[in-house]
Amino acid sequence: MYTDYEIREMPLTVKTYRQRISAFLESNGLRMAEDMDYYAAVFAGDDDCILAGGGLSGNVIKCIAVDENMREEGFSSRLISHLMSHAVSNGYDSVRVFTKPSNRSVFESMSFATLATSEEAILMESGRQSIRTYKDYLSSEREKVGLQKDCDVVGAIVMNANPFTLGHRYLVEHAARQVEHLFIIVVKEDVSLFSYAERLAMIADGCSDIDNVTVCKGSDYQISQTTFPTYFLKRLDDATDTQITLDLDIFCKHIATALNVSKRFVGSEPADALTSRYNELMSTLLPKQGIEVVEIPRLKTDRVVSASLVRQYIADGDLYSAIKYVPDTTVPFVLSQFAVKALITELDATPKPGLVDRHDNGAHHDMDYNIMMRSIEALRPYFLSLAKVGFQKKIPPFDTLKQIGENAEKAMLEATKGVNTHKGALFAMGLTIVAASYLLYNNVLRQGMQRTCNDKHTYGECRIDADARISAARLQQEIMLLASSVQPAENTHGAAVSRRYPQVSGALAAAKEGYRLLFDGWLPFYRQHKHVEEGILQTLLAIMQQIDDTNIYHRKGADVAKRVKQEARQMLENFSIDELKAMNERYITDNISPGGAADMLALTVFVDAIAG
Repeated sequence: MYTDYEIREMPLTVKTYRQRISAFLESNGLRMAEDMDYYAAVFAGDDDCILAGGGLSGNVIKCIAVDENMREEGFSSRLISHLMSHAVSNGYDSVRVFTKPSNRSVFESMSFATLATSEEAILMESGRQSIRTYKDYLSSEREKVGLQKDCDVVGAIVMNANPFTLGHRYLVEHAARQVEHLFIIVVKEDVSLFSYAERLAMIADGCSDIDNVTVCKGSDYQISQTTFPTYFLKRLDDATDTQITLDLDIFCKHIATALNVSKRFVGSEPADALTSRYNELMSTLLPKQGIEVVEIPRLKTDRVVSASLVRQYIADGDLYSAIKYVPDTTVPFVLSQFAVKALITELDATPKPGLVDRHDNGAHHDMDYNIMMRSIEALRPYFLSLAKVGFQKKIPPFDTLKQIGENAEKAMLEATKGVNTHKGALFAMGLTIVAASYLLYNNVLRQGMQRTCNDKHTYGECRIDADARISAARLQQEIMLLASSVQPAENTHGAAVSRRYPQVSGALAAAKEGYRLLFDGWLPFYRQHKHVEEGILQTLLAIMQQIDDTNIYHRKGADVAKRVKQEARQMLENFSIDELKAMNERYITDNISPGGAADMLALTVFVDAIAG
């Protein structure tokens, strides 16, 4: 009927488009998916009426609909081809689709294969990087272990571990005792506090001493935005059971067969309704496919252990409460997360005079909030590396730390396209991470941590002696020892400033004296003011009034550096957000950026969390 038609993009950010798409889908018995980032619709000639439409979320086609009067016109195939091309142009090797079972033949005619089925929906896939690739990987992991197919009892756990806690470790220990071999599949989706790479490493480290456990890489085929998007929203709705069924069907048909799994282990879930429903359906559906579901009661110490509990302690800045509920192997991951959190806290503080914040770029033309966030994310794995090398009886030679620092700086510059965003913070934070990790390993976990365990799903009281916590004085001492091995840099702005202004000592000298101003003044000030809304900004001013900021000396010279100290002191005495905004405007105009003070603010926030 229609030979003259066009496919147009309808951005969902445009309110009128969004309303029209929602109405069109509703008229076709569909609900608009909230996570779609692209939508295309078919129009005929000059007619502005939607005849067909479909959306994309990454590489997943969603919400395909055709006007009931046009379903014989072949619009579905043309629209699907358009969406597939769009996904491929965005770098995806495969395309997947949620659709009604009645649409199976349409997609099969376009080389889609069925991954999973439920009464209400099916999940199909087309492309080079298909589930076959992942199944081959899993089969190779099984073969490495030397398991005999259909002979050995094999178990599996699908685990997010955000982060890996004593509860996760307890689940793994009890599952591993019931099988010849246990495979742990890590949820791959990167929407957690800890990244997928961190969680994969965390679980591997935490299970490395259990001989019959293999930690497998995750995929898009288990608890992902593709198979189970509701999981990441933590809500129950009318689509949840369908998504759970599809996710479990993939496990049975593909994951379990590749690994020869006959038992799947889960921890009991008394609090989270969504996970509880997942476990309930799992117990119903998997035995029908020959897979036993074993539920292990949740671990309890002085309270129920959960990843959400640990995350809450991290959010509250309570390091010592957080590490009570994780294995020793997780501690460096938690520590490095506090370092990342401190940098983000500094960046988010708004308004800051002359510095990048959530509202403007300060006195910087080469960096903004997004660039600073990319820089922090680039540094994240290197903070973890530093925490790990410090987490042992003896700190390795300084050359090892130096190499990690150089690699971190390279990664930062790659992420920012050559902009030096956090070089000073990397140096100060790096020394402090190593010192803190060393003290956590030797003083806290080896001497002050008490954990007792029976075999009735209960640990005894888990506590850390107050005297064993890292003292400010001991942390300061370790930083000084580490800094004593550092040789002065020659080709930096700070070195140039010190040569021109001998009275300005610079970052290395501050480290070698154990950041005396921080421990003696800025840290107590921050602790006194941090619970006040403007406390973080007042702490910045307290730092600015004392620090010899080499960034200001480099940009503007000694007279301006002296004036900045005076203005910070006056602003602190008569603090006002409006006046701070005006100060920011002046510093932007005058090209003044107290970057050294910003580095020390982040370090102060970090030290506050780790020094008892």
